[in-house]
Amino acid sequence: MHAPGVPDTIDDAPPPVSLVDTHAHLQWPSLLGEVDAVLARARDAGVRRILTLGTEPASCRAAVLLAERHAGVYAAVGLHPGDIGPDAAAAARALEGLVPLLAHPRVVAIGETGLDYYHEDSPPHDLQIASFARHLELAARVGKPICVHSRDSADDVLRLLAAYEGRVTAVLHCYTGDLETAQRALALGCYLSFAGNATYPKLRDLLAVAAVVPAERLLLETDAPFLSPQHRRGCRNEPANVAYTYDAVAVARGITRGELGARVGANAARLFGWDDADVDTAGAPRAAGMAMATAGGLA
Repeated sequence: MHAPGVPDTIDDAPPPVSLVDTHAHLQWPSLLGEVDAVLARARDAGVRRILTLGTEPASCRAAVLLAERHAGVYAAVGLHPGDIGPDAAAAARALEGLVPLLAHPRVVAIGETGLDYYHEDSPPHDLQIASFARHLELAARVGKPICVHSRDSADDVLRLLAAYEGRVTAVLHCYTGDLETAQRALALGCYLSFAGNATYPKLRDLLAVAAVVPAERLLLETDAPFLSPQHRRGCRNEPANVAYTYDAVAVARGITRGELGARVGANAARLFGWDDADVDTAGAPRAAGMAMATAGGLA
């Protein structure tokens, strides 16, 4: 069972239009081992830009390497709330160690960061809050947007974002909240990004939120390799599958996939400042001879 209007397979879909995936983890082991094939399938599905996000220092460096090697792929660096560890000082040092990467032209955002109160094995709330606040301060300092994980923590997330209103632009990635929370986030200038779970039959209320978010604040993502859309549930997710989320949201909004792709693409370009001169095909190898960055141990 899948959302009305969503094709059963990519092959059943209309001809590709230009799409973007604003949140993926291409450096995750299940994707990295066949990243060339993953990116080829994304190209075939019409995906032209992918933001791949690190969650701890090693994956951040891997994300930047992928962004260097593949046109249309960009990186974000940060510490996921589940990966900060039990030592606040060590987490602060780890984040500071990522600062040199922010000067890299392929690094367009900070994240993934935020708060996770859902998982019982997550670090204590006070440590998460301190780490998120450091990320926000860094985003304000360097002038980059921030990609925010929020799980059972909306009140604290929005409270911290409110302290940086006008100084930091945030994306609430994989948005799962209700309309009232969405309105609070939008009032703070946030973007809301919806993932494959917006296609789940039991989450019609979430799709209803995606249907009414102001067009200029809407983003779509896969969160690959997680959160496969309905007809791929049980399978590893990948950027090509973002096409199904576009279709579900387009149907909910009463527009075409192409119209939605153009709007979300424009939003992402404005927010992340993708290089329009970059090859307009996600994953295509970048020009031979491009020097690999060495900042932060990327050699």
